[in-house]
Amino acid sequence: MSDDKAFYLTIDSDNVAWLGIDVPNEKMNTLQAAFADEMKEVFAQLEEQKSDLKGLIVHSLKPDNFIAGADVRMLDACTSASEAQNLAAEGQRMFQQLSDLPFPVVAAIHGPCLGGGLELALACDYRVCSDSDATRLGLPEVQLGLLPGSGGTQRLPRLIGLLPSLDLILTGKQHRAKKAKKLGVVDASVPQTILLDVAKKFLDKGKARKAKKLSKKEVLMSGTGLGRKMVFEQAQKKTHAKTRGNYPAADAILDVIRVGLEKGMARGLEYEAERFGQLVMTSESKSLRSIFFATTEMKKESGSSAEPKGIGSAIVLGGGLMGAGITHVSVAKAKVPVRIKDVSNDGVLNAMNYNYKLFEKQRKRRIISKAGLESKMLQISGGTDHTGFKHADIVIEAVFEDLSLKQKMVADVEQYAKPTTIFATNTSSLPIHQIAEKAQRPENIVGLHYFSPADKMPLVEVIPHDKTSDETIATAVKFARKQGKTAIVVKDCAGFYVNRILAPYMNEAANVLLSNEPIEALDNALLNFGFPVGPITLLDEVGVDIGAKIMPILVEELGPRFQGPDVFDTLLNDGRKGRKVGKGFYSYKGKKKSVDRSVYSLLGLKPEAKMAEKDLAIRCVLPMLNEAVRCLDEGIIRSPRDGDIGAIFGIGFPPFLGGPFRYLDALGLENVVKLMNEHAEKYGDRFAPCDGLLTRAGLGETFY
Repeated sequence: MSDDKAFYLTIDSDNVAWLGIDVPNEKMNTLQAAFADEMKEVFAQLEEQKSDLKGLIVHSLKPDNFIAGADVRMLDACTSASEAQNLAAEGQRMFQQLSDLPFPVVAAIHGPCLGGGLELALACDYRVCSDSDATRLGLPEVQLGLLPGSGGTQRLPRLIGLLPSLDLILTGKQHRAKKAKKLGVVDASVPQTILLDVAKKFLDKGKARKAKKLSKKEVLMSGTGLGRKMVFEQAQKKTHAKTRGNYPAADAILDVIRVGLEKGMARGLEYEAERFGQLVMTSESKSLRSIFFATTEMKKESGSSAEPKGIGSAIVLGGGLMGAGITHVSVAKAKVPVRIKDVSNDGVLNAMNYNYKLFEKQRKRRIISKAGLESKMLQISGGTDHTGFKHADIVIEAVFEDLSLKQKMVADVEQYAKPTTIFATNTSSLPIHQIAEKAQRPENIVGLHYFSPADKMPLVEVIPHDKTSDETIATAVKFARKQGKTAIVVKDCAGFYVNRILAPYMNEAANVLLSNEPIEALDNALLNFGFPVGPITLLDEVGVDIGAKIMPILVEELGPRFQGPDVFDTLLNDGRKGRKVGKGFYSYKGKKKSVDRSVYSLLGLKPEAKMAEKDLAIRCVLPMLNEAVRCLDEGIIRSPRDGDIGAIFGIGFPPFLGGPFRYLDALGLENVVKLMNEHAEKYGDRFAPCDGLLTRAGLGETFY
């Protein structure tokens, strides 16, 4: 096959045309603007032979993907909204031509069919997909701050109805074959071996396009002007509660779908392209696309120059919440059997029960079968002794934050495991070199810092100490990635990166609280700023006792600027450990939580909202930004990119701001220094800008 073509048109003996897609030099098929000319040729050939052809089947020549979307790099090359609008309009024209062909067109889908790939499939008369686990269908553009720009906002609601379309387009969800069939996104889901044969049979159905029969509820809700008005009002409300106005794409999606349904397909497409163009140029979309590029780059890096070893089996020490979560991602994602060792059988049983519940949830949602659940559970074993240690390639420790206990774990592993076994410690604050101090094989010891809950949180910090071997680093990074995590390599120092930048933020939130700002005003201000939870809620979630343990370690290792206001003892003496015991700053009853007002008198406070919301948020965020710059300059993180990804995936720094370093660039370093100096005058020296900020601001530099 020639190197520059992506589309291959062939016609078989039954007069069926086959359009094979194979983008050269790429693992995944992505749509690029440059393909427009190629497609013109394809359409010209089809036009010539249209009277003889029985139909067209569009399929991929790649073994494991259909089309993963449009090539996002195209958008970064756009210098204006009209340029991006033209890209969308070009895609729309191409798919309209496909739709207008005088014979039936079938998309035969195996593997990811996302974004522009699904929009292409929606322009076909029929869609048939493989029932393989690799097959996923969705329109994830909203996650890049965009909307589907090649007809997706218009064709999907007309195919499956308004309500399910809104759910798909506003969330960017990706559905497996079974769910896509149930929704009516595809007409059939079949084993991959017969995919092309079944696609060919669909040609006999002719050109008549049948939309899915809509439910009574759907007809009532979106089939009438009044019903639609209600649907859009509700959707707007729900969306705003989630995005808090920080993600313009969500509003644009609602707008574009509404216009299409009210004013017809042609006007809808025109408006879709226009809004798409505007969104491409927003700072929010640029930030979200930078995250996409960063995580894609990071998947190709191994953290060191050495070759990683394979991991065939793992042991997890500790059956608590963290150990159970690590076990889950190791079995479910990395597909490695795990043995759990705990001091009591109850600990092991708890971890197994935790895993069973997660797998049972997947079974109920039909992601795995009953047999699948049983085979996953057979991969998990456990006990209180050292059985199986000599076969383990990695031992991951998830016990209490206690240095001597962790050192004892190292000694145990060195005694009972093989000489090549990696010892990975999941500590959140203790320096790794201290844990490895008495080790005979320090080169095998590395930090693997997961975030709670480990089965959900996407980040892992990989922390080598000065004696960790390159092979150990590379193996830890690869294993974390297999567990479905994004891994950043971080230098060994108290708090590492994520907790170190989180601590000054949390301290400042406590200072604000002690200045009599109400708890809900504080949490709300940071939710509106873009964090997934407010700082006070976060402290309750993590546990006041955990905070009390970590703070003194940071103060001792990093100095007095980490000294927060002294509230932990007061809270703990009153039994307020946070959510896990039902009371902290909030009181918890089932899923309901409300501010526990008695906490104010306990801390001697008289709450009264005085600060403007924006001032309150920036006051908490500035110390975090300052600390992030220190971490970069001390080599704790390897690049601004790693710092941004770590903050977004580790503590939910607002993704639409692109991370601390992109946000600093957007604010302008001179402005940040001025702002910090003003805060230092008002609230104290802890706001003084660090040397790295002052130097860069003086030289007019940026981080990117």
